[in-house]
Amino acid sequence: MEFWFTEKQTEHLGLGVRVRESLLVEQTPFQELAVLDTYQYGRMLVLDGAIQTTEQDEFVYHEMITHVPLTTHPQPREVLVIGGGDGGAIREILRHSEVRRVRLVEIDERVVAAARRFLPGLSQALDDPRAEVMIADGAEYLRALRGACDVILVDSTDPVGPAVKLFEADFYRAVHDALNPEGLFVAQSKSPYLDRGLIRDLLGIVRSLFPVALLYTAAIPTYPSGLWSFVLGSKVHHPLAFEQGRAEKLETRYYSAEIHRSAFALPREIRDELNQAQ
Repeated sequence: MEFWFTEKQTEHLGLGVRVRESLLVEQTPFQELAVLDTYQYGRMLVLDGAIQTTEQDEFVYHEMITHVPLTTHPQPREVLVIGGGDGGAIREILRHSEVRRVRLVEIDERVVAAARRFLPGLSQALDDPRAEVMIADGAEYLRALRGACDVILVDSTDPVGPAVKLFEADFYRAVHDALNPEGLFVAQSKSPYLDRGLIRDLLGIVRSLFPVALLYTAAIPTYPSGLWSFVLGSKVHHPLAFEQGRAEKLETRYYSAEIHRSAFALPREIRDELNQAQ
């Protein structure tokens, strides 16, 4: 008998993945958590029925949410990650020798525990001496910071449950205040084909707070529509004025200087609609 997991990506669209073995299923205080061993994508982390990451394509997401902002900032010493309990973003951040400290603030300790147990390729960097892991509400933690961070990454789940507040204006005002005068941030912002209204609203919030506010994309097979987006907000530094040499020195599988530049080139229809965001 075959065992399939189906993620309902919209009311009318789903992604089916054949499962070899269910490694973990539990209800945490915040969400339903599962780790599935699949034939096509290897081990897969699922939260509330939505695929968060897989062994086979996680590198695309984690390289793009980290290396674009960290090569944009000339000296990213203090980095904060909100969410991202699997540890993949930490792994990529620590490829940058300029980083002195990276703090990971994850609300659900069971996500961190599951990643440590079942996804060592992602979570291995959580024990690096430059990394600090805190189990706390990221939005609340952020409010205690004032001008402390060079780069903030919002590595959140979809806007449901505890992650809803990570898509609201108050949260991004707190992000702005937690960044130093040359700081910048990146947040995952879902699919430009399936979630354009959410992206338009989020980009409008960011444009009201940051002089540089842009959307960029990456091709991630297991995410809805296969094209994923990230919003970048910066107080000073423009992502297309990055140092190409720093980008090319990184050991990556997806990210490169060429990908960095091209990621900001949006399909015309999407570009024109998002340019109307206020």
